[in-house]
Amino acid sequence: MSPFARPLSARRSFVRPALVLALAATALSACATATPYQPMGPGSRYGYAEQRVEGDRYRVTFAGNSVTSREQVEMSLLLRAAELTTQSGYDWFSTANRATQRDSRYSADPFAPSYGGLYPVWSPYWRFYSGGYWSRWDPFWGRDINVQRIDRYEASAEIVMGRGAKPAGDPDAFDAREVIENLRGRVARAM
Repeated sequence: MSPFARPLSARRSFVRPALVLALAATALSACATATPYQPMGPGSRYGYAEQRVEGDRYRVTFAGNSVTSREQVEMSLLLRAAELTTQSGYDWFSTANRATQRDSRYSADPFAPSYGGLYPVWSPYWRFYSGGYWSRWDPFWGRDINVQRIDRYEASAEIVMGRGAKPAGDPDAFDAREVIENLRGRVARAM
């Protein structure tokens, strides 16, 4: 029987759960996306930020979440430095200090015997009678524990800006307009 041949009330009962599942999947997928290229907001610690140090010197930072790769974090930092350079009326920038830090944390299987898992007070075990005494048996003892490392990257640079042609032979100098042209399409922006 076709779902459209059923009464309207039966069709509605089918559509509602499907709609709820689709909305839940959309909400969950939004949680697992890389940090978009956007300024750090008051409630967010991910994105870019800059601070003026001197007239032609800034400190630029880009922090990514655990889904953002190191390459994306570093590209976003360079793109922000280039945009800041052109917005300030300069043509090129040079990185005086540049670093990328990795913050790692570990996630383990919730049933890991080392810290109680899902049962902080009660631990599942079974007793059995053998050889004249009661013995304890834990079905989770000796089980392989799945440990996963989760990395989050933050890149920072102190940049010095200049006008005219970028200094020849300086590997840390970048033409701001060329950086913008090359990286604009490779960095995901906020919607």
